[in-house]
Amino acid sequence: MRSRVLVSIVAAAAIAVLLFGVPLAIAVGRLYRSQERTRLDRAATRVVGAVPAGGPRVGDPAELPRSDRAVRLALYDTGGHRVLGNGPAQGGAAVRRALTGHVMQDTEHDLLVAAVPVVDNENVVGVAVAATPIDVVEARTHTTWLVMGGLGLLALAVAAAVGHRQARRLATPVRALVATATRLGEGDFGARAARSGVPELDEAAMALDITAARVGELVERERAFSADASHQLRTPLTALRLTLEAALETPGADLKVSITRAVEEVDRLQATVEELLALARDAPRPVAPVDLSALAKEVDARWHGTLAAAGRPLRTSVEGDLPQVVASTSAIRHVIEILVDNAVVHGAGAVFLSMHTAAGGVAVEVSDEGQGIGSEAGDVFARRSPSEQGHGIGLSLARSLATAEGGKLVLRHGGPHPRFALLLPVRGAANGNGAAADS
Repeated sequence: MRSRVLVSIVAAAAIAVLLFGVPLAIAVGRLYRSQERTRLDRAATRVVGAVPAGGPRVGDPAELPRSDRAVRLALYDTGGHRVLGNGPAQGGAAVRRALTGHVMQDTEHDLLVAAVPVVDNENVVGVAVAATPIDVVEARTHTTWLVMGGLGLLALAVAAAVGHRQARRLATPVRALVATATRLGEGDFGARAARSGVPELDEAAMALDITAARVGELVERERAFSADASHQLRTPLTALRLTLEAALETPGADLKVSITRAVEEVDRLQATVEELLALARDAPRPVAPVDLSALAKEVDARWHGTLAAAGRPLRTSVEGDLPQVVASTSAIRHVIEILVDNAVVHGAGAVFLSMHTAAGGVAVEVSDEGQGIGSEAGDVFARRSPSEQGHGIGLSLARSLATAEGGKLVLRHGGPHPRFALLLPVRGAANGNGAAADS
């Protein structure tokens, strides 16, 4: 690119020099010739002043005025014969025309000639001639042309220097943009283009940065969706598999009941996928008053058997008269089930699910009798790789869902007996951030 920019600038400068220089060179040649003819006219006029009364005659003691060595002066009589001076013995066309009473300028035998008639008593009695070689004028013209050519070359050299600097100034940020675009193509969405001070390139860099941020956010959402989906679909898929396997292996099993349960699990899978897609795409979700009591019974029915099989009871308590919460029931269900699943996998002993009124809203708390979360665990809500042990994807997703519904998910007690709380606002009781106040 740099070479193309340099060639373009130099070519533009060369065209400008030619368009300006060629007409100027022609004008200079004409000007020098016009100046020389004017000088010859003046010289011939001075000769006219030296002619005695009655006109030039051979043997008259007339003396021609002095002139430049390159200028030849001569005086001709009415017959066109040279009487004095340096020139042809017989005058040419300019002399003959001057004898008719006109001042003549002409070119004869590589000479510029000026012929001025000598008038006495309104009669032409001779002709004064001044002549100079055309080579003198052309030499002066060529010298000027050489100087102009040198100035033109100097202008091209300056244009080349400026063009080289501008080409480098333009090529460097363009290369930087290409490098940034390459990094984006390789998946580095944190790459940002440097600013160069060139408005057009800076606009392109800004557009590239905005695109990188949007694509990076989109890819991050898709990655989060993949991780969340794999995490959240694991339990329903396991339940679906166990239901179908039990129906196959149990003699005389009621297949209709098994298939009905399987369809319920499929519906749960579909709802989970739709909820995760809505969260990943930041799409609005339908909200309605949430029946927390029914939701608590549903969670109890879903997890009671699993915990009982592990020798761990699930104890559920719901305050009698809870304020009305308006949110996505599916999202609230996901958060509670993530918290219960976290207690099942990482906790010990009994699992407790309680719902009660909190300052400005409703608190849904999940706890267990385990050792709790050590200080080395760091932020339990930070997203981690699926391959890492401990908390990560589930709690991170739960907090995202809670925030999307205007609530807040907090760890009230790290352990022993860790306790997580989902705080949900009620109508007219949300704080400035749209989340319920912590109690």
